[in-house]
Amino acid sequence: MPQPAPLTTPDNLPASLVEDYRRDGFVRVPCVLSPAEAAEFRAATLACDQRLRSLTAGSAAEKVFSQLLNVWREDPVIRRLTLHPRLGGIAQKLAGVKLRLWHDHTLIKQPHNRANTEFHQDRPYWPLLDADHPLSAWIALQDVPVERGCMSFIPGSHRVTNLVSQDLMDPRDLFRKCPELAYYPRVTVPLRAGDVTFHHAYAAHMATSNQTDEARVAHVVIFMDAGARYRKRADGAVHPVTDPLNLPDGARLDQELFPLVDGFGEGKKA
Repeated sequence: MPQPAPLTTPDNLPASLVEDYRRDGFVRVPCVLSPAEAAEFRAATLACDQRLRSLTAGSAAEKVFSQLLNVWREDPVIRRLTLHPRLGGIAQKLAGVKLRLWHDHTLIKQPHNRANTEFHQDRPYWPLLDADHPLSAWIALQDVPVERGCMSFIPGSHRVTNLVSQDLMDPRDLFRKCPELAYYPRVTVPLRAGDVTFHHAYAAHMATSNQTDEARVAHVVIFMDAGARYRKRADGAVHPVTDPLNLPDGARLDQELFPLVDGFGEGKKA
């Protein structure tokens, strides 16, 4: 019987993966979670999907995926995943700066959903200031081949930092806003359960539809610079994480809701 692959940790993360991330704006890191961990967290995520209301419920985006926000605040099992020191430690190594949690969310594509999540950047949606290194950890909680809805990225697109938010249901919107990106190469990254892609918040990415008989379950943990502050968006758009906090413009995001990565782990204050 083949031996399980060794886990990737902050201590054994290859320097080549750090270089790849900083050059391309994304990287696949294998075996961040064990198969048993991935299975446990997948089951917990599906249970949450049955009892928590999706952000996309009743909207056009519901055809693409269901989205649960800040699940770590609602479920003790998912809390262990979001605040996993292995995950946060790798993110900090890639970014090269101290980080804190911005938020988590789960993204579930139902079987045969027939809808892509089109190319977009995350950063234009976020009301953040003093946050130059935000990144997302997209955790595969089961095998995610191309036909189940894996991610594709545009290498180098994280250097395009002047765009307004894009419509993730419109396959041409990003390229209308930045035509040269249409001629950049695209890299598709299928994952095994427990693998993680880390991508910079300006890295353009998309996910294909789920053409299989099994729901595609991914958990995303998003990190921001430790010194990040709140900035009201010029277009007046709202954000479900910060709006309920009634923050003044420029407020530091150092509340309990946004714990430092260095505090992740059981027995440490979140």
